[in-house]
Amino acid sequence: MFRQLNSPKVFGDKKVKSLWEQICDEYAAKKADYDDNDIDDTSSIATDVTQYSASRHTPIVYGKMVHKPQIDASITCDFDPAVGHPAAVGLTMINKPPTPPTPPPVPPPDPKTCTPQEYLESHIFPTLVPAMTAMLNQAKVEKCFERKRTRFNACDFLTEYLYQKNPNKADRSETLWEIPFVEKWNNAHPREPLPLSLQWTEEEAAIKIQSFFRGYLVRIDPEVSELRAWQRSWKDENRGIRHKVEQFWETQETGGERSGSQGSKRAKSR
Repeated sequence: MFRQLNSPKVFGDKKVKSLWEQICDEYAAKKADYDDNDIDDTSSIATDVTQYSASRHTPIVYGKMVHKPQIDASITCDFDPAVGHPAAVGLTMINKPPTPPTPPPVPPPDPKTCTPQEYLESHIFPTLVPAMTAMLNQAKVEKCFERKRTRFNACDFLTEYLYQKNPNKADRSETLWEIPFVEKWNNAHPREPLPLSLQWTEEEAAIKIQSFFRGYLVRIDPEVSELRAWQRSWKDENRGIRHKVEQFWETQETGGERSGSQGSKRAKSR
């Protein structure tokens, strides 16, 4: 039999990936789907350790490294049911060695003397990358990938997240508008309020629309329309009634004073 040749390789200068591309590749590797891929085997023995599935495997091989050798002789001739299990016939199984302990983390370099790349990898990205991940998850919750306009502000979210998750400052629970520098900036440069279409949630908007439509159904009722027309005419007829009443009492008071002064003059002349 002929052995299948490996795919051809191109020899030459390999393209160097940027720092951001390396970070994206590492993050994508961590988020890989473990149901369709093999488990990482950190042992020194070269073997494939796959996800166990009761529909594809027998419980005999659970937790063991299994190899099926290719032999020419019959694999059942030397089988002893008192020693082994029928499902393990033709399989070579050994226990997986324990995972070596994780080495202690390397202390971060001095931020004043390290290179820019080391500074980004050790002091910036450990905090910034989780913040970006949380921002994207929240943007998905706010349906930013489904609509053109939403009330979600990515800069506001990152500001609040990084302020609360600052590794050098613990026990921070202030919201965005309670942060001192944000409050100071907002007082000097007040932000315009969002329109109601962005302030209301879907439930609030549905309640407002349903309330307005129910009111419209009531207003178009003939009896209600007649009552509202009478109310408008009554308001037009009695518009400024308070001013008319005040003028009436002023004329009454001035008229009484004049009549009283004329009566006193007549008494003096007599």
